[in-house]
Amino acid sequence: NCLPNFQFLIVNGMAERECSVLLVKPLLSLKKTFFYNFFPSKEEEEACKLKNTPYVVTQELIEIRDIYPPPKIDLENPWQIKIKITSYEVEAGALLIPYIETFEYILRYWTLDMAKILVNGCRVCVQVWDVTTDNAPKKYEGERVYLWKLCNDDYALSCIELFNNNRLSVGDEIGLFWDPRSSNFMFKLLYNQRMRLIHS
Repeated sequence: NCLPNFQFLIVNGMAERECSVLLVKPLLSLKKTFFYNFFPSKEEEEACKLKNTPYVVTQELIEIRDIYPPPKIDLENPWQIKIKITSYEVEAGALLIPYIETFEYILRYWTLDMAKILVNGCRVCVQVWDVTTDNAPKKYEGERVYLWKLCNDDYALSCIELFNNNRLSVGDEIGLFWDPRSSNFMFKLLYNQRMRLIHS
């Protein structure tokens, strides 16, 4: 039961795991957040004294009850994450996803174990569907398509082939969302410089 320690919970991101409607009561969901252990146990305190080192606050990703439901995906405009491409992203072949958006729109649908793997610094291979061309969607998968954590606690979706095939350049805008039904990323090129030049 996490309630007695609620005052020590610091919410660094809003994230929930979506469950089947049949399995979850209305307005009840689980939110992923970090539990910070500010106070050492007696054994940890003694160990710090012996080593003459300060106690280091530890954190653990956990799930707690949340009264708010997950954000709804609008099928007419599902692009919850919109990114304007920068030179860094073009060079890296990766889409930068802010910390809050990662927790709010992606990790809430993942299992706690999978989310822990990601936040602990490991790469997690994913699948990406490019639906820029509606009648010919393209799937990207394999060891070169993965989500990973950056040193500033933001995240990045690496997929060099996606960049190359769409000829993504600085100033282009893309849409992205995690589809909990298929457990895939959905991607769409919303605007690019070439379109602007063609229509201007």
